[in-house]
Amino acid sequence: MLCACMFGDGVRAAWSADAYGLRAVERRATHYRKWGDGMSGWAKKRFWTEVTISKAEGGHAVLLDGRGIKTPAKSALIVPSVGFAEVVANEWRNQGTEIDPASMPATRASNAAIDKVRGQMDEVAGLITDYGDSDLVCYRAEAPDRLVALEAAAWDPIVDWAAHRYGVRPVVRVGVVHAPQPAPLLDGLRGDVARLTAFELTCFHDLVAMSGSLLIGLALIDRFASPEDLWVASRVDEDWQISQWGTDEEAEALTEGRKRAFLDAARFYFALQERG
Repeated sequence: MLCACMFGDGVRAAWSADAYGLRAVERRATHYRKWGDGMSGWAKKRFWTEVTISKAEGGHAVLLDGRGIKTPAKSALIVPSVGFAEVVANEWRNQGTEIDPASMPATRASNAAIDKVRGQMDEVAGLITDYGDSDLVCYRAEAPDRLVALEAAAWDPIVDWAAHRYGVRPVVRVGVVHAPQPAPLLDGLRGDVARLTAFELTCFHDLVAMSGSLLIGLALIDRFASPEDLWVASRVDEDWQISQWGTDEEAEALTEGRKRAFLDAARFYFALQERG
């Protein structure tokens, strides 16, 4: 098999002892930790001509000139659905003369799912579920009136969705002082996260970490609204601040990176449902 170890540094940067990056992303995160960090200047020549997909034990393998790929930890890169295998295969097909790991988020996510998440499912699920007790959409501004209205328009439908799905309405409060959510609600959230596979959980991590909201992530995988609309909902406070004070190139680049990671994670999650 061929080793995809040129992606190893990026995976270690994102899925590290730092709680898989979760501690680096606060509830209203402004910092985007790229999967590709640590790989700038890393170049490797393309060494294959043909990229194909083959059924394998446990799913589907992407083959480079008939040979399977290995993760940085030397495991076979086997993905669970043909839809996601096509996404990974297209990343390899689209490489130029030199490999650009930053342009291969699905491959990096696969490495993380296999090498990092699969062996620590309970820990990762628990870290993600912790977002539910202080969820973005449950903490509202007191003023100005326009921001209050914008938050309500964007977040009340998500709260309504959660109340319908879990049979318990999330507690919404004004301000940032913590208010614990009802135990039956947290049990429901925990149950939905616990049902995710290693690959789904890897994608779901980015949905939650990039949006700052467990409820937004769960609403997305329930197809409550489009990924684009839910990303906009997660940005209400930040966009309000930009409308008042403006932004700069660095902040815009960080936001664009987070948006790209969020939308990629949504695309990958739904591709994982395409089984064949």
